Amino acid sequence: MARIPAAERRAALVEAAIRVVARDGIAHATTRAIVAEAGMSLASFHYAFESRDELIDEVIRTVVAREQQAVVPDRIEGGTLRDLLEAGLFRYLDHLRADPDRELAMLELTHYALRSPDRHPLAAMQYARYAELAAEALGVAAAMTGTRWREPVEQIARTLVAFTDGITTTWLVDRDDDAARRVARAAADALSRMADPA
Repeated sequence: MARIPAAERRAALVEAAIRVVARDGIAHATTRAIVAEAGMSLASFHYAFESRDELIDEVIRTVVAREQQAVVPDRIEGGTLRDLLEAGLFRYLDHLRADPDRELAMLELTHYALRSPDRHPLAAMQYARYAELAAEALGVAAAMTGTRWREPVEQIARTLVAFTDGITTTWLVDRDDDAARRVARAAADALSRMADPA
C-alpha cells in the first residue's frame, strides 16, 4: 500500500473497524481482520494506533461525533414544538436507515465497553455525549417555538435518548419503517407534553 498520512490511515482503519464489527461482531474484530478490511499491512496499523483498544475508543468517538449531524433541529416556519420534535426524530430515523451497520456496530461496541472495566468509562462518555446533544437539540427547539421545558432540559434529554435507543434497536431488528415512524410520532407527542408556552 502506498504511504499515506497518519490521519488518513487512522480514518481508514476506523471505517474498516466499523464495517468488521457490524458484519462479524466485536469478537471477530481482530487487528488482523481490521487491517485486511482496510487493505493495509499489520505494520501500518501500529503506525496509526498503539492497540486495538485505542482504535475501538476512536471508533466510538467518531460515531458519536457523527450523531450530532442528525439531532440539531431545523426551523419549521409556523411549526409547533411537537412538529420540530417529530421532524427531528424522523431525521434521526433517516440517519439510522442510511447506515444501519454503523448503528449495529455502536450497539456491539457499547456492550463491549460495558463488559470491560477499562472501557466502561468510554460507554459512560458515549451516553453523556448523547445526552448533551439531545439537551442541545431540545433547547434549540424550545427557543424556536417560544416554549419552555417544565423540568430541567437535562432530564428530558435522557428521555429523548431512551426513545432514540428504542427506535434504533427495534428498527434494527424488524426494519419496519412505518412502525418506527409511529413510535417517533408517539415520542414527539410525549416530549411535547413536557413543555409549556413561554
